[in-house]
Amino acid sequence: MRRLETRWGILMALPAVLGFLIFTAGPMVASAFFSLTDWTIGASPSFTGLDNYVTMAGDELFWKSLSTTTYYTLGAVPLVLIVSFAVAMLLNQKVRGLALWRTIFYLPTLVPAIANVVLWIWIFNPDFGLLNSLLRQGGLAGSQWIYAESTAVPSLIIMSTWGFGNTMVIFLAGLQGVPRHLYEAVSIDGGGPWRRFWHVTLPMMTPTIFYNLVVGVVGTFQVFNQAYVMTEGGPNNATLFYVYYLFRKAFTESEMGYASALAWTLFMIIVVVTFLLFRNARRWVYYEMAGAR
Repeated sequence: MRRLETRWGILMALPAVLGFLIFTAGPMVASAFFSLTDWTIGASPSFTGLDNYVTMAGDELFWKSLSTTTYYTLGAVPLVLIVSFAVAMLLNQKVRGLALWRTIFYLPTLVPAIANVVLWIWIFNPDFGLLNSLLRQGGLAGSQWIYAESTAVPSLIIMSTWGFGNTMVIFLAGLQGVPRHLYEAVSIDGGGPWRRFWHVTLPMMTPTIFYNLVVGVVGTFQVFNQAYVMTEGGPNNATLFYVYYLFRKAFTESEMGYASALAWTLFMIIVVVTFLLFRNARRWVYYEMAGAR
């Protein structure tokens, strides 16, 4: 019976294992090899060693895409965390129609990515877009938004708050797990709402904040749809995000070897950034059973 269970267990796990080997591990190994070659689509790859990585060091567009992506990450991640955390705290209150409000705030997350981008193209339109119409009604000057080099990335950072639903739900789950007796203890000691937030809510939520921080950083380093559909990397490469530059090298310029090197460089950047986040987490992330670690 034990052997039979083992065989059935292996049989049931086999599709997942084969899927990982064929569609994930295999392509990763292949891209690692191609990153060491000079390969264009339709030709045979020729081994060049680390030439692609050396070329990358002197590639101005590589550094431009990396700095643009970093700028976007530093702006979008904190903004989404703050907005989603604030909304989660509001939705954690006992008010009428709470289920309806939760649904409304989560709905933008369900909008397909391309439809979402097309909607924001209209919102950012400098002539008849929603944002400029609101600004003109308030007596303020309009903006060029994604159509100006100086405001393109800040506009996309503002747009990033549209999809805060997933982060909000995770925060809401964390808030509902905060022990009620801690709030009662602060109230007995004479503490008001601010002290309850500062001494109870915020410390107890640091593991959830840390999780959303890591997921947000990894996600924003891979931003692609906005540049691909809305701006095509413009104006003047102002929104040339890293993954869009990688895509352009691979499928527009057919430099598959160089694109593979870009992909592995991004992988290493994300690994290093994630390691630093975990390394510094022990200074501010609080775990109820072990304190800050």
